[in-house]
Order: sequence, then C-alpha cells, then structure tokens
Amino acid sequence: MTHGKNGAAPAQGEASALIDARIAALDDWRGRTLARMRALILEADPEAVEEVKWGGTPVWSHAGILTTGETYKAAVKLTFARGAALEDPAGLFNASLEGSTRRAIDIHEGETIDEAAFKALIRAAAALNLSTRAARPARSRKAPAGKA
Repeated sequence: MTHGKNGAAPAQGEASALIDARIAALDDWRGRTLARMRALILEADPEAVEEVKWGGTPVWSHAGILTTGETYKAAVKLTFARGAALEDPAGLFNASLEGSTRRAIDIHEGETIDEAAFKALIRAAAALNLSTRAARPARSRKAPAGKA
C-alpha cells in the first residue's frame, strides 16, 4: 500500500490523485486503456472507492476489493479478487483462470472490451461483496475481563 507521511493509507482524494498520476505517466495505449476501464468501473458502481495498494496498484473497492488495475508492458490487467465466484456469460475473463478465487481480464494494445459486460461484472462483484458482508454475523462488543 502506498502510505502518506504519517504512515496511513492515502485518503480517497489522495488515492484518486495517485491513480491520475499513474495514468498520466503511462502516456501510451496502456494509460488510455486504464483510464477508460476506470471510467467504466465508476460508471458501473458510483459507490466504488479508489485506493492505491501494493506499491502503487490502483484498486477499486466496495465492501471489499472489486478489481485491481495493473499495467504491464504488453497488457493492462484487471484482476477481480473474487472473480471465480462471478458469472461471466460474455467470457471476458481470459487470465488467471486456473485459480480458485481470482480471475483477470488482460487487455492488449488495440483490443476492445464489451463495455456493457464489463460493467455487469463490476456490479456483480459489488453485489457479491455486499452479500458476503451481510451474511457475516455481527461482532459483539464484550467488555474486557474484570470490567462491568
């Protein structure tokens, strides 16, 4: 996670600015692709929170991680933290298919993505995170031993 001066994770606004800077630094197709995917994520889930983790990786969360946006020389990779649990009728997932939890979409130069299907995946990921959160038992707050 990229941390601020006090060691805390960057606030939403700061994280968004760091993602802006990351996109600007990629002044090629990867920056344009990451910017477009970011816009689609935020259109699909306006409540998504932007974060920066693991040394500068853009992360979008809603009750848990939805997806990360990694950039490599030959691809922009969008890794869905719980992608294996999501329906993917359009077949967008094309990477990290062997794992039992994550799934990813690799976008290479010149490729386009089914934007409606991608937005549906984002909404499904948010719904899954929210349903998991709702299913968790509430934590009880016990008084420490010896205190009434």
